[in-house]
Amino acid sequence: MLQHGVVELLLVAGLFLVYKLGRQLATGHTAEAFHNAHRVWEFERAVHLPGEGAVQSLLLHGDGLVHIANTYYAAVHFPATAAFLIWLYLRRPAQYVWARRVLAAVTAAALVLHLLFPLAPPRMPAATGLVDTARLYGPSVYGSPATDSPSNQFAAMPSLHFGWALMVAVGLIVATGSRWRWLWLLHPLLTLLVIVGTANHYWLDAIVATALLGLALATIRPQTSSGGTAISLRSPRRTATTAGGTQGSLVPARARAGEQALARAGR
Repeated sequence: MLQHGVVELLLVAGLFLVYKLGRQLATGHTAEAFHNAHRVWEFERAVHLPGEGAVQSLLLHGDGLVHIANTYYAAVHFPATAAFLIWLYLRRPAQYVWARRVLAAVTAAALVLHLLFPLAPPRMPAATGLVDTARLYGPSVYGSPATDSPSNQFAAMPSLHFGWALMVAVGLIVATGSRWRWLWLLHPLLTLLVIVGTANHYWLDAIVATALLGLALATIRPQTSSGGTAISLRSPRRTATTAGGTQGSLVPARARAGEQALARAGR
């Protein structure tokens, strides 16, 4: 058990490491990243997506609110995903393997897009009219794009911040049976508002992340502990109606076995 746990820990750590290293491979494409940013910005306006500035203006109403948003962006992404995987591994091992595979698939696809389509975030191009809230109000996880070698700031599309947050919510909805489980969707919703309001991502970044996650979920299906296809997003709790369909099916198994034994004895 301990050995298996160490292996899984290394696999998850490797996932995060590939995420960080893969982003660095796309550095050095400044001109292309800004050109793509202009294309994305114009496309969003052409299809009448809401302006990112509307969300940012709400955050800028108070220094405290924008500081909270910057902190959420900097501090929640990795810990929430790691806590999600750890909880699944300890409490829902069948769903853990599925969730880990989905996250790995989405991350790999995202890294390929980062390489093929470098994109400057909306806080960089002057044409967007947005400000870098992290630099102005803190805390910030990025330095100057010219000197910030540990991270690739031109990997805006797709947003793994949003893709991972959405997967955390989907995974917890599948793995839990509480009537309140749909509240987990607040995590990706807050993440979406934060990444847009802080001008780290465009709406389109989240849309593409959602599409990638949808493809991964359609391809990689969760399994039950017995190895079969897993439950859907509906509650795993069985009601009297779904458990049987007729009143007779509600009779406990032990009582039915006793009736069968009496029947055989009377023959």
